[in-house]
Amino acid sequence: MIPLIVNTSDPMAKVRVVTTKDYSTKTLKTLHAIGVLHVEESEELKPVDKEAIEGERRKIGELSTSINDILAYMPKGERVSLREDVEVIYTRPFDEVDSEVRLLCTKLSNVHQRATKLNKDVKELAELTKYLGSLERQADIRLQDLNFSGSYLFSRVFVFPNELFETSYPKLRDYILENLSGTVENETVLYAIAKVENQETIESTVKDGGGRILPIPGEDLTLREFLKAADGNIHSLEEELAKLHTEIESKTRENLEKLVLFREALSAETERLAVLAKACEAKYVTLIEGWIPESNIEATISELRENIGYVFIDTRKPEQAEEPPTKMRNATAVKPFEVIVNLFGTPKYKEWDPTPVIAYSFAIFFGIMLGDVVYAALLMLFANRGLRLLVDDPESEGFKLFQRIIYTSGGVALVIGVLTGSYLGNFYEFFGIESLALSKTIQAIYLDPMKFIAASLIIGLVHVNIAHVLGLIRGIKEGQKAVVLNKAGLFILQIGAIPWIMHAILGIDIPLLTGQIYSILLYVAIIGIVLIVVSSLMEKGAFMGGIFWIFDVTGLLGDVMSYARLAGVGLATYYLAYCFNLMAELLSDMMPVGIVQAVVGTLIFIIVLLVGHVLNLALSGITCFVHSLRLCFVEFLFKFYEGGGRAYSPFRLKARPVFVKV
Repeated sequence: MIPLIVNTSDPMAKVRVVTTKDYSTKTLKTLHAIGVLHVEESEELKPVDKEAIEGERRKIGELSTSINDILAYMPKGERVSLREDVEVIYTRPFDEVDSEVRLLCTKLSNVHQRATKLNKDVKELAELTKYLGSLERQADIRLQDLNFSGSYLFSRVFVFPNELFETSYPKLRDYILENLSGTVENETVLYAIAKVENQETIESTVKDGGGRILPIPGEDLTLREFLKAADGNIHSLEEELAKLHTEIESKTRENLEKLVLFREALSAETERLAVLAKACEAKYVTLIEGWIPESNIEATISELRENIGYVFIDTRKPEQAEEPPTKMRNATAVKPFEVIVNLFGTPKYKEWDPTPVIAYSFAIFFGIMLGDVVYAALLMLFANRGLRLLVDDPESEGFKLFQRIIYTSGGVALVIGVLTGSYLGNFYEFFGIESLALSKTIQAIYLDPMKFIAASLIIGLVHVNIAHVLGLIRGIKEGQKAVVLNKAGLFILQIGAIPWIMHAILGIDIPLLTGQIYSILLYVAIIGIVLIVVSSLMEKGAFMGGIFWIFDVTGLLGDVMSYARLAGVGLATYYLAYCFNLMAELLSDMMPVGIVQAVVGTLIFIIVLLVGHVLNLALSGITCFVHSLRLCFVEFLFKFYEGGGRAYSPFRLKARPVFVKV
């Protein structure tokens, strides 16, 4: 949806581009050509930048491990033909690659985790049967007796490499009451019963001697029963594991090409970051830091990675205390009026951009005050042909935007001129035409000073209150209680005071309002004044607030009355044109009748018209522009807008003609 009143700036991201010294020039040229990075003054490379590179390396390592875990289920020697270039993946933003890899791996992760757990269970069960089988051949002991802990005795099963058992057993022999041992391949299994008081010494000696404690299941089975059940369990687990391997292989094969592509791209990225990490340690790096619109991040990263061999790009959102540059993003029709807003002050990054409402306001005010078809057409012609002779570079963006302001404002003036029938004032009357107005109602307002002033004040009342509404919304958003009370008081004051003044002072009654309601409205106005006084005391303190509240009330009246200049300048423009027409006619008629009047009178008539209307156009053009600025700045923007931001100025090539003065 196109913003109709105020806009917001383009979201920005902080970007750091780190590259080796060898690639610094190429990186700068690439950024210059892309033309989206607002370069800030950069500091020397800090440890945090190295940490960022290492952090990304860790992420890439995790992704590579995930992919390799999945690809491990494919048969050895499996080949895949890649229809897409690795470079296409490599130049994409890392966050995008990260998301897609995780999405692919997540599809298989549950199955993979089940397979991993089953594989672990099979290995543990096979190990237990191997070790416990050597003991079962000597005695069919219950599992609970192999791992017993009582108040006096305890029992454990230990496993040693054969060569270490020979050196460890003599140290244990004096503490063991009973034991049973067996040999499995190159390992010795020792079942020992000893006193609890010696448990810590025994276990410590086992660990120091290179042995370990064998975990025994807590099942109520004999060794023979356990081994028999374990054989069946291992077989069923292996069958289930084989099915899972087949399932993983099948699903992996569906995404095999993508997985291999990502693995190769991540491998290249790991190598690139490794070089940058070493460069950071050696301090052979270039760091370029600045701001970039979020919408340009993906394209910029792709372009840099495609053109630069070793480059690290780190992006993040602005922190609370940071003030990024402001990139205004307005519709094409209102964009030229950014020039007007910037004259007052560039919006701060988190502040509203009032360009849309300023565009309507400025153009309408200008059109009302100029309001002549011929003047508007001549002004637009001058903006197109003559104005470029007064500037050094007519191809600059600023000049073109200013031209479009004149075109838009002149177009509004032309429309109002057509509606009111103003063509060089009343010039058409020389041809016996009574009126060319398309709207008699608008023409009547335009030519009647009192009606014109009243209409101007109504426009002013609406315009000023739009500013106060925006100020109220801003106050609510920022939690400024004094501002909220002040704006609410102003609205309540107007609701009560305006109808009461119209009735009591101007003698104008509003339909449906009776005398009793007018009395109530007076009290409503008093409530509004009370709120204004309270807000002033809150904001300025007891002494200053007790004095300056009056200026909020009188300021509202003064602001609205200021819009009477619309009628003043508009009437002046019309009646000056009217006077020059009349003067040309009178001076021409003063010439003697005959050939002198026909030649000299006509010449005087033309000269007076040309000089008079050119002078009026010049004065009106300047006056309309200045007064439109004043109404937008003083009566409007000051009520809710601060400015003071930094304009977004990207590091870019500017393709335009160069003009050389001779």
